Amino acid sequence: MEKHNFNIEAQQKAREDNAGNGEVRFHVKESYDINEENTSSFKHEGILIKKASIGGWKWTSLLLVNQGLATLAFFGVGVNLVLFLTRVLEQGNASAANNVSKWTGTVYLCSLIGAFLSDSYWGRYLTCTIFQLIFVLGLVLLSVTSGVFLITPDGCGDGKLPCTPASLIGIAIFYLSIYLIAFGYGGHQPTIATFGADQFDEANPKEKNSKATFFCYFYFALNVGSLFSNTILVYYEDSGKWTLGFLVSTGSAIVALLLFLVGTKKYRYVKPCGNPLPRIAQVFVATARKWDVVPAKEGDLYELEGSESAIKGTRKILHSNEFIFLDKAATIIESDLSSQKNPWSLCTVSQVEEAKCVLRMIPVWLCTIIYSVVFTQMASLFVEQGDVMNSMIGRFHLPAASMSAFDICSVLICTGIYRQILVPLAGRLSGNLKGLTELQRMGIGLVIGMLAMLAAGTTEIARLRHVIPGEKSSSLSIFWQVPQYMLVGASEVFMYVGQLEFFNEQAPDGIKSFGSSLCMASISLGNYVSSMLVNMVTRITARGNNPGWIPEDLNTGHMDRFYFLIAALTAFDFVIYLFCAKWYKSINLESEEDNKGVDKGHQEEEV
Repeated sequence: MEKHNFNIEAQQKAREDNAGNGEVRFHVKESYDINEENTSSFKHEGILIKKASIGGWKWTSLLLVNQGLATLAFFGVGVNLVLFLTRVLEQGNASAANNVSKWTGTVYLCSLIGAFLSDSYWGRYLTCTIFQLIFVLGLVLLSVTSGVFLITPDGCGDGKLPCTPASLIGIAIFYLSIYLIAFGYGGHQPTIATFGADQFDEANPKEKNSKATFFCYFYFALNVGSLFSNTILVYYEDSGKWTLGFLVSTGSAIVALLLFLVGTKKYRYVKPCGNPLPRIAQVFVATARKWDVVPAKEGDLYELEGSESAIKGTRKILHSNEFIFLDKAATIIESDLSSQKNPWSLCTVSQVEEAKCVLRMIPVWLCTIIYSVVFTQMASLFVEQGDVMNSMIGRFHLPAASMSAFDICSVLICTGIYRQILVPLAGRLSGNLKGLTELQRMGIGLVIGMLAMLAAGTTEIARLRHVIPGEKSSSLSIFWQVPQYMLVGASEVFMYVGQLEFFNEQAPDGIKSFGSSLCMASISLGNYVSSMLVNMVTRITARGNNPGWIPEDLNTGHMDRFYFLIAALTAFDFVIYLFCAKWYKSINLESEEDNKGVDKGHQEEEV
């Protein structure tokens, strides 16, 4: 194989040529290799790029459309799932809410699997493709199961016509299908977000800014897709046309997959960097083996010479002063000099810092779980609350699940306000081009989420005052739920978009998809915590003749107290979050110091 290494002048010329051809632009610290087959590959600041394709907004737009259509398909199933369980499978309110929480939690827990495969072995593109195929398979199976086994007689499950009790086979296939959907969609989400971010070159200031903007548009696309599901699809499903709704979701997922494949030859590809689990485990094992050793000073710690990192295809990470005990793993002792270097005994600074980055992100991540408890109420208790309110507009019945359209509209409106008004204004006041740091935005999201729970509790108090004697419904209009949905939507713009940016930016190069998956995993654990809270509250409050806070007949319960409990937990979580955010130190990559000439060893995120 013949290999040519261009000097700085030649690299500058190649960069200008690439810019003229619409290709990705790189700066002087890159090498451009040509092999015998005349195929090219770039090495951008140590990041192995499999193919120097075009990328940029033109092809990223395909990924945004893919996200919108995939989300439409997912929420076509998820947003009304609690009513499907109560009406078609005849489950109780608490049981259905718990099952939805567990299922939603599984969806986002699967994001960790997708992220692991993407970062370690398959790469972003292949991971997205495989998990989308699984997603489509689950939707096809659900559509067939619904039409053949569950929706009998035709049109049942509309709240009036009961369905024939389902067979064990039908129920088993139903659960298999929805968990295939959970696995496919969950594995796809963090990978498509990271793959979209890969389409922009961080070395180019304009494209780096576009990368930050991408996450806003990514969440925007997600909500545009779910808007259709939460309005039109919900209406048809609520009227008993469940199979039709599932078929539309299936068609949307298939179109999303085909559009994704259209850009195959035009995307930028970043090679996977290998399994991170052994790398991180090596740091802790090496630290344990040298537990009695005093950590060396920063300049004496072990690191490879030159710009190459020991972690294949990544940039070096500079030393930080947190978790100093882990520096033992990079401290050179006599046994390390007298034998061949053993990675389970001696690790590089970059490898140690990768482990530190994960440890630093965990406290911030844990503080986002309670917020996800707030978020998950929209798919469970908010729907059950709206189902026993006055949902008639003249002769038109408004499905309770369609109220989440107000959440989506709030996200769309607040995204525009944030990008066009708040960012420029905050930027002028703070001097930060982003307007607010990711940590500040996440904190604001927590506060607004707490207010949403207070609004939901207040609505429930008003609903109970307007209960119609002898009926399970209330005369209070369902539009009293609008404030709680709007507040949750506003909080999402700050919390989830902030999370996507924060974890993607702070995750080392070798675990970028893992960083994106932390946002999804937060939602996952939030659903499990919500399910646990419902179970605990039900067991504690439903004793003797007391129906409890969340009984089958909500008019005899006190769901408002459950909402206020979540608000109190969110307030407590916010206090802890402030300490964690103040303590957090940003990742410090070697390329940043080289390019900017600034010592960022003690850089902090502003709070």
